[in-house]
This record gives sequence, C-alpha cells and structure tokens, in this order.
Amino acid sequence: MGPQENVKHLEECTVSNALGTWVFSVLGALVAIPVGIKRKSLGPLVFFGTTGTMLDIIIGVTQCEREHAEHQLKLLQDSQNATTNNAETDSLS
Repeated sequence: MGPQENVKHLEECTVSNALGTWVFSVLGALVAIPVGIKRKSLGPLVFFGTTGTMLDIIIGVTQCEREHAEHQLKLLQDSQNATTNNAETDSLS
C-alpha cells in the first residue's frame, strides 16, 4: 500500500466525518432562530450557524485524525511483530 493510498484514505475519511457531523449546526440554527426573532436581526443566525458548523468540522477532522493514528499504530505494531517473528525464526534455523 503506497503513500498515495494512505493520503487518499485520510482525505476521504476527513470529508466523510466532516459531512457526517451536523449536530452543532442544527443546534446553532435552533438557538439562533428565536434569538434572531427577538432581536429582529440575522446576526445571531450568522454567529451561531457559523460557530456550529466550525465545531462540526473540527470534531469530524479530530475524529478522523484519531482513527488514522490508531490505524498507523496498528500497522507499526504488526510490522514490528513480523520483524520479531522473522528474527526468531532465523535464529532457530
């Protein structure tokens, strides 16, 4: 598996996680609508909507980075185990 495939997988993961989280965007809109009506302004919608969207993106990217780090750690451990097993096999021969 080449480095390009790892990068492509990481990009796909980031996009899917960033698009898959929508909770804070909806909460921001639900909070902003009554506040905007009370103040008769679109400012709260812009502020809460943007803040909620940014939180969703940050959480999605963080989750993806965590999954990628766990995957890399697993690959490293597997390669170390394979190297150890090969060294033991060679010493027994």
